Amino acid sequence: MSNNVRIMPCLDMQDGRVVKGIHFVDIKDTGDPVESARAYEKAGADELALLDITATVEKRQTMLEVVKKIREVLTIPLTVGGGIKDLQSAAAVLKAGADKISVGSAAFKSPGLIKELVDEFGSHTVTVAIDVDQNEKMPSGYEIYIRGGRTPTGCDVLEWVKKIDQYGAGTILPTSKRGDGSRTGYDLPLIRLLSQNVNAEIVASGGAGTLEHFYEAVQAGANILLAASVFHFKVIDINELKQYLTNKGVRVIPS
Repeated sequence: MSNNVRIMPCLDMQDGRVVKGIHFVDIKDTGDPVESARAYEKAGADELALLDITATVEKRQTMLEVVKKIREVLTIPLTVGGGIKDLQSAAAVLKAGADKISVGSAAFKSPGLIKELVDEFGSHTVTVAIDVDQNEKMPSGYEIYIRGGRTPTGCDVLEWVKKIDQYGAGTILPTSKRGDGSRTGYDLPLIRLLSQNVNAEIVASGGAGTLEHFYEAVQAGANILLAASVFHFKVIDINELKQYLTNKGVRVIPS
């Protein structure tokens, strides 16, 4: 692996607070987003994701004031997602202080949006988030879900990610519904499937519970290691994780 693997804590946000769920439900409040962001940078995070998890369902924009406040305390790259549906809403999020934007449901409904965003802001700025669940009737065994993982689409994951790749998105962020918040490990077959079929960077997301899970994700082809609950609840220390990966021969960014 030529590039450094990056560690990316994720702040799922609802009503201006950081929350965490299991399998996309059972949502619990875990803290203030600005304080969480500050603490994560201090703890050694390489990047940070802020996902406004109900913006799309509630048909509203991402909370820009929160993004601005986080930017004031953060120097590492910030990816923001939730409620971004066109060039205007993407530009507003970037102006508020995000380095990258993440689109999900809106991109699925209007795939041309991905190309518009890439043309306007650059490939490295655009992340496409996909929520998936296992479905043995699909050719790949995985089906795409939208609206925060609530609505099945009947679309095979491989069909969609190849389109995303063709439109030039720099990063794909897949979250497996089966693994979300479970701490039973990332969905390795999914990571492997995507990494073998697209040029975009792949984010491992959903299910991290042990140091070994992160290493397994790297072995499966992940470039960025995203987690929430194990970092929020201090089950795993980021510097400890980086040392563990380094000892395994994985290149990481020093804290």
